Amino acid sequence: MIDIIQPPKAKQVLKTLSMHDDDRHDDYFWLNDKENQEVIDYLNSENDYYDAVTSKYKAFENTLFEEMKARIKEDDESVPYKFNGYWYIVKYKKGKDYPIYFRKKDTLENPDELLFDCNVMAEGHDYFKLAGLSVSPDNTMIAFGIDTVGRRNYTLQIKSLITDEIFFDAIESTTGSATWANDNKTIFYTVKDEKTLRSDKVFKHKLGSSTSADTLVFHEEDDTFGVAIYKSKSKKYLIIACYSTLTNEYYTLNADTPDGEFSVFQERVRGLEYSISHYDDQFYIVTNADGAVNFKLMKTPENTTKFNNWTEVIPHREEVLIEDVEIFKDFLVISERSNGLNHIRIKRWDGTEDYYLPFDNETYTAYTATNVEFDTKTLRYGYNSMTTPSSSIDFNMVTKQKTILKEQEVLDSNFNKDNYVSERVWAISTDGTKVPISMVYRKGIKKDGTNPVLLYAYGSYGHTIDPSFSSIRLSLLDRGFVYAIAHVRGGEYLGRMWYEGGKLLQKKNTFTDFIACSKFLIAQNYTSPDHLYALGGSAGGLLVGAVINEAPELYNGVIAAVPFVDVLTTMLDDSIPLTTGEYDEWGNPNDMTYYEYMKSYSPYDNVKKQDYPHILITTGLHDSQVQYWEPAKWVAKLRTYKTDNNNLLLKTNMKAGHGGASGRFEALREDAEEYAFLLNLENITT
Repeated sequence: MIDIIQPPKAKQVLKTLSMHDDDRHDDYFWLNDKENQEVIDYLNSENDYYDAVTSKYKAFENTLFEEMKARIKEDDESVPYKFNGYWYIVKYKKGKDYPIYFRKKDTLENPDELLFDCNVMAEGHDYFKLAGLSVSPDNTMIAFGIDTVGRRNYTLQIKSLITDEIFFDAIESTTGSATWANDNKTIFYTVKDEKTLRSDKVFKHKLGSSTSADTLVFHEEDDTFGVAIYKSKSKKYLIIACYSTLTNEYYTLNADTPDGEFSVFQERVRGLEYSISHYDDQFYIVTNADGAVNFKLMKTPENTTKFNNWTEVIPHREEVLIEDVEIFKDFLVISERSNGLNHIRIKRWDGTEDYYLPFDNETYTAYTATNVEFDTKTLRYGYNSMTTPSSSIDFNMVTKQKTILKEQEVLDSNFNKDNYVSERVWAISTDGTKVPISMVYRKGIKKDGTNPVLLYAYGSYGHTIDPSFSSIRLSLLDRGFVYAIAHVRGGEYLGRMWYEGGKLLQKKNTFTDFIACSKFLIAQNYTSPDHLYALGGSAGGLLVGAVINEAPELYNGVIAAVPFVDVLTTMLDDSIPLTTGEYDEWGNPNDMTYYEYMKSYSPYDNVKKQDYPHILITTGLHDSQVQYWEPAKWVAKLRTYKTDNNNLLLKTNMKAGHGGASGRFEALREDAEEYAFLLNLENITT
């Protein structure tokens, strides 16, 4: 497709980057300076070019946006949950972009108490995010964080729920959350390094005192670790969590004595991962200790918490991954995964019962939801599948009766879940590994190679993309698209080893798995290269970037959202947010072995003089996770190297960060833009 509109051409300024006696030449390194007006001008010129190229289907894009929006119930509210005597509810109002937070005392029949109206708070801001709501034990105060940039750097405040007054000056550069001690006078909060945005310090604040007098409680000096603080569900302990990709360490303090000293739970040992939950006079520990790759459950007395006191509760099983536990007064609930599928296991503490909730297909997602009450027999969980909208369910763990509290409404008279089919199939990767693919499509499609297929994957950090329902996706399915998720290595879909097999010096398995899935869909006549599309965001953007360098001929189009594509340069710059904490995921390129391996797959370093598919790339100027200059540089280099006339588009949100637009419906516009890009390539314009 030849566009008569000429794309922007970024100037080339040679910069040589040297490491391990190797020189890399980067003509677009200068884009790494958003204070430079030339950089802003270039990003704006790319946005102008994007607008010009997409203008021919802008009306269709608006149609898609209105269609997506129309399926969503505008006047809506969350399922209430009870905590410490109050029911908490989030409501949405017709025509409003942001949530409104309420609570009701004792019963749902009591009047609403307004906590926050984010629509009012967002006025005057291009971006707005409220986070970290934390109510004091006596229910009279609430801590909250606000981000008005999109960089996930929150201003922390506390207000009275009696008078609505703000208690003290705002605290900048926090994670947005705070934890209350049991005295209703002391809060603990986490501060970020202003440059790297690493969470590295825990402070203590006494209500009524100046924030300048706040006490530094903990400083995480290892720049490969982050830190957080929370309270145990039992309300007995304040817990400081130190975390890296491969290692954990915790410190505890009785929440009744906030001026005491935190005690280390178990000193960090490289490679030892563990998480802790408190019950009665014991701590329960999910851990990979003693080679438990898929984790096991252990316990230890609360006064002797070192590793040599840990005893086994649920042993390690090679075929079952323990993902999480929920502690209740009478029950232990374990979230497990086997053969890629979620399972919820319920055990009585007295050992009289041990059973699983029943689920019956291969493309579903089930998860424990908001369970903040400790002394309850009700488990709240969520369920959906690729064909079934989300449900919120209360399950009585004694009677085994379930109550569906709410099923997601799809406001489309033509929607019937029986019109869609989901299935799980398996591709064979280059090393013989079987790779699962979850997919959904309308009934009646023919396997004749003509179906447009959107293949999505992430494949990093052990983050599993579960097969779930999306009302937005119906705009593709109803126009003939097949939507597929490639459960590639790097996630944990098939257990912890699935993650280990797609990181560090095995990262390329993520890419070869995706290519294998693409070839499988073509070989099985679901689609063909003329109708196959790839989608990935953030680390998934790295995935699709690497894939189109290696196998561009498989795809007609690609969408890379906020893509992490300049891997080597970023991982060599420890001043960039997240870099040092990522060494255990990608490797440290100051080590020549990792340097050479990263260089061999980094999308930016491996752009070639070859034909590429149509490409849409998105980013945010204030992105804290993947800096805007990575996709900007990638586009500039692709423009120079690619030998085709296919569209290459860069859309920069100049007012947001990694998560895109903050408004409930404004975010849908970004989905509509992506879908319009795909559908236009299929010549589908209605």
